[in-house]
Amino acid sequence: MSTAFLSSPSYLYTSESVTEGHPDKLCDQVSDGILDAYLAEDPRSRVACETTATSGLLFITGEITSKGYVDVSRVAREVVRDIGYDHEDRGMDYRSCGILTVLKGQSPDIAMGVDDALEHREGAMSDADVEAVGAGDQGMMIGFACRETPELMPLPIALSHALTRKLAEVRKSGEVSYLRPDGKSQVTVEYDHGVPKRVPTVLISTQHDPDVSLAQIENDLIESVIRPTVPDQYLSEATRFLVNPTGRFVIGGPVGDAGLTGRKIIVDTYGGMASHGGGAFSGKDATKVDRSGAYAARWVAKNIVAAGLADRVEIQVAYAIGVAEPVSFNIETFGTEAIDPLKIRSLVIDRFDLRPGAIIRDLGLRKPIFRQTAAYGHFGRPDISLPWESTDRADELRSAAGL
Repeated sequence: MSTAFLSSPSYLYTSESVTEGHPDKLCDQVSDGILDAYLAEDPRSRVACETTATSGLLFITGEITSKGYVDVSRVAREVVRDIGYDHEDRGMDYRSCGILTVLKGQSPDIAMGVDDALEHREGAMSDADVEAVGAGDQGMMIGFACRETPELMPLPIALSHALTRKLAEVRKSGEVSYLRPDGKSQVTVEYDHGVPKRVPTVLISTQHDPDVSLAQIENDLIESVIRPTVPDQYLSEATRFLVNPTGRFVIGGPVGDAGLTGRKIIVDTYGGMASHGGGAFSGKDATKVDRSGAYAARWVAKNIVAAGLADRVEIQVAYAIGVAEPVSFNIETFGTEAIDPLKIRSLVIDRFDLRPGAIIRDLGLRKPIFRQTAAYGHFGRPDISLPWESTDRADELRSAAGL
């Protein structure tokens, strides 16, 4: 995204979210549920777990090396049950669905680079350096933060996630009793010179029981989901509400559409407002920099914005497999910086250790905390506490910058 985006007089930007019952998100949650179960047994477990779902079947595969034992099928059924798939009519029944599991250990060719970073093998690290963990893969990771919301996220994705969370809330509480687990939201925001002004369109598609009318669904979702969620300041008489625009959404979940881990990476991150490195998060332990590197980049970006060093920041960090130190690190402030961008870069490098082992240590990423991130986004979560959302270094950055 260029500085020209911020200087345009008026433009529209749209982001989407999906509920925990969406087939892809079901798979993400199963994969992260298995990851958490292994981390609870052995914090140093190596997990790369993929799930696919279709009518009545979950297929779980990947590479797992751990000293712990996990009943993978039991964990998967618990996740499916918690989402709300408890009858075949809903798209899956946790009690009767088939589960096929094909798991093997992590490749020793990968493990050797993760266990013993290149820098340690070359003598640049001591045996006592607890951060001598090599990156589990190559790749580039993106972090982003901006001042559009209190959680320092872009407004379109923040509102989209808020809508899907509210949709799940009214379903589970029984306030709107005919709802089923699958659903989506989409929010369009009108900007003026980079500042959100109004929401011209809100879209919600939700799975429902077969005997409810579209008119009732429209009324209930506008009054119980949309209006309590989208702030009045962004709504007007001209705002268009689209509810189940196909007219019917009874068949959903894995029956309506196959699911796959890692297929909602833009929903997981910044709704398309920022760049994306391409790697998915769910099912991967933190030695995989697809996950830990992206979390650290968000942590850095959020602290920069919270410190007042810039109003909008995108971080890119890149790694080589088996190497601890990032091969590159870049900060883009889109012309919103309060001090020289090179000074910001220097302040960050002095205060954030972006080696995988240091990220794992500083953010506590050997704990079973990941299933909760597998629906409604990994960043800017006002409903849960996540270590990479901390602004614990903002005061130090602000002071060092002389602001």
